[in-house]
Parts: sequence; C-alpha cells; structure tokens
Amino acid sequence: MIRNYLKIAWRNLLKNKQFSAINIGGLAIGMSVAMLIGFWLLDELTYDRYHKNYDRVARIMQKQTSNGEIYTGEALPMPLGEELKTHYGDNFKYLAMASWQGDHILSKENDHQKKNGIYIDKDGPKILSLEMVKGSLSGLNDPRSILLSSSAAKAFFSGRDPMGQVLKIDNSHEVKVTGVFKDLPYNTEFRDLEFIAPWDLYVTTEPWLKNAKTQWGNNSFQAFVQINDHTDFATVNKHILHSKLNRVPDEDKKYNSEIFLFPMKDWHLHSNWKNGVQTGGLIEYVRMFAVIGAFVLLLACINFMNLSTARSEKRAKEVGIRKTVGSARGQLVSQFLCESLLVAFMAFFLAFFLTWLLLPWFNSVAHKQMSIPWSNVGFWLGCLAFTLITGVLAGSYPALFLSSFEPVKVLKGTFKAGKLAGLPRKALVVTQFTVSVALIIGTVIVYQQIQHTKNRPVGYDRNGLVMIAMSTPEFYGKYDLLRTELKQKGAITEMAESSSPLTAVWSNSGGFEWEGKDPNLDTDFATFWVTHDYGKTVGFEMAEGRDFSRDFPTYSSAILINEAAIDFMNLKNPVGKTIRWGDSPNLTIIGIVKNMIASSPFKPVKQAVYFLNYENVNWITLRLNPRKSAKESLAIVEDVFKRIVPSAPFDYKFTDEEYAAKFAQEERVGTLATFFAGLAILISCLGLFGLASFVAEQRTKEIGIRKIVGASILNLWQLLSKDFVLLVLIACAIAIPLAWYYLNNWLQGYEYRIRIQWWVFALSVAGAVLVTLVTVSFQAIKAALANPVKSLRTE
Repeated sequence: MIRNYLKIAWRNLLKNKQFSAINIGGLAIGMSVAMLIGFWLLDELTYDRYHKNYDRVARIMQKQTSNGEIYTGEALPMPLGEELKTHYGDNFKYLAMASWQGDHILSKENDHQKKNGIYIDKDGPKILSLEMVKGSLSGLNDPRSILLSSSAAKAFFSGRDPMGQVLKIDNSHEVKVTGVFKDLPYNTEFRDLEFIAPWDLYVTTEPWLKNAKTQWGNNSFQAFVQINDHTDFATVNKHILHSKLNRVPDEDKKYNSEIFLFPMKDWHLHSNWKNGVQTGGLIEYVRMFAVIGAFVLLLACINFMNLSTARSEKRAKEVGIRKTVGSARGQLVSQFLCESLLVAFMAFFLAFFLTWLLLPWFNSVAHKQMSIPWSNVGFWLGCLAFTLITGVLAGSYPALFLSSFEPVKVLKGTFKAGKLAGLPRKALVVTQFTVSVALIIGTVIVYQQIQHTKNRPVGYDRNGLVMIAMSTPEFYGKYDLLRTELKQKGAITEMAESSSPLTAVWSNSGGFEWEGKDPNLDTDFATFWVTHDYGKTVGFEMAEGRDFSRDFPTYSSAILINEAAIDFMNLKNPVGKTIRWGDSPNLTIIGIVKNMIASSPFKPVKQAVYFLNYENVNWITLRLNPRKSAKESLAIVEDVFKRIVPSAPFDYKFTDEEYAAKFAQEERVGTLATFFAGLAILISCLGLFGLASFVAEQRTKEIGIRKIVGASILNLWQLLSKDFVLLVLIACAIAIPLAWYYLNNWLQGYEYRIRIQWWVFALSVAGAVLVTLVTVSFQAIKAALANPVKSLRTE
C-alpha cells in the first residue's frame, strides 16, 4: 500500500512540475534556515558544558550599593579567598583565586611568543576539569610551574617532549612545564586559554600586589569554586552572603557588599545585571532566533498547505472515485501525507546541501566554529525526526481538507470549493507576510541602532592610531628613546603611554573629596595614568583649561577631568579647583577634557580623572604619520621596537578596529536578521507566485470574457492583483504593532538609543506591497495577454 501511495505521489509531482518545484524549493529553504539556526542554538545552549562539573562550578561575584543603585560585578578583593576557605570551606570542594585572563609573553631563549593565560590557584585545573595530555591536574603545586595547552606546547617544542622544559613569563619569571592540557573547545568561556600559571607565583612576584592580601577595598581579582556534592548554590549563597561585609572597615560598610555564587550554566546566556537583578543577556537572542527559525519553517509549510488546497478542485474527482470504490478517509489521509512526506524528504536533501554550502559563511558571521557531525547517530536520527515532523506539519491540513470531499457532489459535477474555502488560504498568506514584514522592520531598526551608536562622537581621532601592550619589563624607561627615534624616522607624528588601552577602562577608584561635595555621594571615577603628549597623540579636545605640558614642571599634583566628571561633581568653574584623593596631596584641576568613549559606546561616558605618571602605564599609543602608508610606517615601528625591546614580539592593534569590535554582537544580530528576513520574503514570494499562477489559471475563462467585452490589460492586472495587495496590507496592519512592541522593549536595553520613526513602518509597508506587485504581476500580465479565443473555444 505504501509503495502504491509513493508511486501516485511521484506521478503527481511530475505532473505538476511548477507547483512541485515551488513546494520543494520553499520547504528546502525553510528547512535549511531551521537547520542553521538549530546548529547555532545547540552551540549556545551547550556553552561551557565541556567542563565535567559544569552544574557545580560557579564564579564568585559581589553586589555593592552606591548612590542608591546596586552594582554587580566579578571583581573581588584578594583576602576574600582566604576568608572563604577558612570560615566557609565546608561548602566548597575547590576554591581558586585567579588573575584576569589575558595576553602575556612566553619565552624560550630567543623565541618570544604572545600567549593567552591566567594565574590561578592550584585547584583551578580541577575546577575547569582540563583534559590532560601530559602530566596531571595537580601540576600547579609547584609555584614555579606552568601548564601549557597542546597548541602552545607544539608552538614552542614541535615534536620534542615539553615536560620539564623551562620558559619565561613576561621575561621575568622562570617556570617549568609540568603538564600539557588539550586545547579547549570554541564554545567555552576559556577557549583562548593557552597556559595556566600558579597564583602563588603571581602574588609573590608582582610588586603592586605587595599589600593586596590585606586590602578589602582592592577589587582587582576573580575567583572560581566547585561546590561540594552535599550542598547547592542557594544554600551556599546564604552562608557566604556577608562574608566580605563582616570584614571590611566601618567606613566601607555603607556599600553593603553581598557575596554570591554565579553558576557556570548562566555565565554565557544570563550575564546581564541591572540594579542587582539578573536581567537576561544572550538568552534574548537565543529566544529570538529560535522564534525566527520556527516561523521561517512555518512559512515554507504554509506554502505547501496553500498550494495543495488551492488545487483541491483538480484532485476532487480522484477523491470521489477512490471513496466510491471503497477507500476509507483514513486511507486518503495516508495517501496525501505520503505525498507531503515525499516532498519533505526531497526538500531535506536539498536543504542539507544548502546548509553544507552556507555553514562556513554562517560560522564567519556568527563567530562560531560549528560543523556537521557526520558520524553522530543521534544527529541523523534528529534529522529524520525533523523531516517527518515537517512533512506531517505541512501535509496535515491539505490531507484532512482533501479527504473530506463528498463523492456524490464531486461525481455529479456539482462540487465547488466556494468562497469560504479560500479563507484559510488567505489567513495563511496574511500569516506569512505578517512574519516577513515584522522581520523587515526589525532588520531596519537593528541597523539604525548600530549606525546611531557608530555615529556617536567618540571624543578623539581614531584614524591612524596604533596601540601596543607593554608586555615585558623591558619596555619601561625607554619612552623617550622610542619616541625620539620613531619621530626622527618619520614613522609617527606623536607617541604617548597610558595605564589603559584607549578603548577600555582598566581602573576605577573611589575616595575622592572636594569642596561642596554631598557627604552621602559615593565617588567612583574611571582613572587613567598618562604621559605627556597623550592628548596630542589621541587627539582629544579640551573644553576648558589646558593639557599636561613639559613647560610646567609641577604637574605631579595636576589632573584633568572630563565633562562627565563636572556633571557628577556638580562643579562650577572647575579649572583651578582642588580635590583630595586618599592620602595624596591636594590635586589641582588644570583642564577639562571633552568626553571620550573608552568603554561601551551604548552607555553614557563615565566620570574620569587623568593623572600624569610615567610608572603606572601599560600601553603605548602611536599616531602614525599620515604622509606615509600604514604598511611603511609599521615596518619602521617594528624595526625600532625589535631593536630596542627585543624580548617582546611586535604585536599591535589598530584603535579603529578595536572600537569597531564593540559593535560585533549587534552587527552579527543585524546581519543574521537581514539574511533570515530576506529568506522569509523569498519563501513568501514563492508561495504568492504559485498561488497567483493558480488563481490566474482558475479564472482563465473569466479573463477571456472580460477581454471580449472590452477590459484592458490594466483592468485585468488590477483584478488579479488587488486581492493579494489587500492581504498584504492586512498583514502589515498586524505586523506593525507587534514589531513596535518587541523592538521598543529591545531598545530599552540600550541607554544610548534611537527613537523608532514612523517612516520605518511606512517604508516597510511600501516595500512589502512592491514585492507583492512584482511577484503577482508576472502571472497577472501573462493571463491578461492570453488570447481569449483559446480560453473560450470549448464554451
């Protein structure tokens, strides 16, 4: 019986090639979109699950109240680690204090390479459940040890055994390789990790950490834990809530510090906090794309339903005869479902091919490393289930509709589908274009938000700026030498050093006092240490006063503040006024810098203070000579740096590229939304084209009569197009309020955002109507130009 069903299904496909091509092509596109989004969703939802104890690992975080607002962050004071181990140790299987993960220079004799690493307590590798290739998870017990990733070990030692080999970190600390761990997968928080060094080495060798063990206000570190098997996160959180508050000095208790565990399962998708409350994160995009994938697949299924039911009158006699000779309705349903399943399987093979072709591009746009798991049996079973569900979803309504015809009416020739029979098809077309128009509006709004933020004044000139990390001690004390030689060779126009890269804030400080300050105001300033010529190098603008200058030797007590600081401090005529910071002597404000965007371009600029200092610096910023090509200038810079600072590999970053990277997530969303919106429109148009073709065919005789009695081609075009345009306008009326509601809520997540303009909706409606007219017009004009004699010769 099934064989017979498939044979009939195959014949019907061949008999109606145009409709078959539209059905298979539309379903294939929809299934391909669903598969691509499915790969992305799986990658996002399994993030960090590489770690075996994923469900019991957490990052320690804290909430602090300042100026009536609760701030949540992962930066912690060093003594908290020992406090938790000593007084709350029963809650933890492992607890590890750690530095921030970042780039360092590893050296083997004259071989210097930049590698990403972290200093962490000896139990850190156990928390991360690293897969050891050589050595063991206890490899950090020796304070002069190091664990390398497989790729890092290969980069230094090729085919040689790395165990016991000696390396240098940042040209300062000699360490011995005690283990090699397998490279971590791309979908984990620690994917860039290339080496792990002992926390004890970090604490005992970094000069600035000398007093950190007793400083409860120095939030410069992070910590990870694995809780014991007999407890849970909620219970541990109750125990450790006030572990910091109980130890801080009385003057700091006003911040009401609360310590809690942030589970690893939430790191990637639920990382946003507002006023102490978890407010989502990437999970919003996961939900959004899941809905988009489901809707695009639904659009393809709607095409199948529409075209199948539109051809109902052509299948009516077949149904009537089959029922007359004894076919039960269930058998007819099975036959029509077999047809839809055959179409679904043919569409799946085409969709799989499309997915295979698009996956490299999709990986590039989505910033992923996904691949098709060819050898995974579960994957193929999932594909089979996916295809069966799609086939049943697409074919269920047509099967039930077609199998419901009454044989007596059909065979007497009195069967007519009637006007009401077209209502479900119209509703489905409205659904299709509601989704498509909403996606178009969403794409435009996302693009506008990105461009709005990109066009925001940054406060300095990004073009031609290059940043270089001062990664080894050899950089220090060579500022004048580097600057003089680079300027003499014409590679740069200016150079300066700073404590943070130009596109980030590495230090925030409180404790500032000034005349007229509200005693209840908690101070929190972004703090930058810079050298002379920093303003000239980056091109910032002075709103008032003057920049640091070598012509004024007493600048150790001089500071610059930005415009945001004036507003925060509520100062009038700030130039010349003094402020106090801790035990430092009075600091004199000599100038006001116009606001510069150093952190998120989507948020207001934070109040900032700039100090003149040649010691607390970590970055070199160069302004390349615009009269030379960047390639020529960088070649000179590289030659000078390799000669003067030979221990560091020449590694630089363009400031404009680093700033552009801040928009990466939004641009990925925008690109993917545009891609999926385009495919949704394509699928909808395919269905509309097929439906218009059928309507034109169904009304052939009517068109012939109208032409004979004098109807023009324009009249006939309007006749065949108006119904479809009306359906699209109804879809727009539904899509606009839905899109506005969702996108307005999305924009609330950005403090610096656009206002949704009316013309976006008008443009989207006009575009949808235009696409509809172009799609329908081909069939409408073709029918209007047909010779009426041919359509009426049998009458």
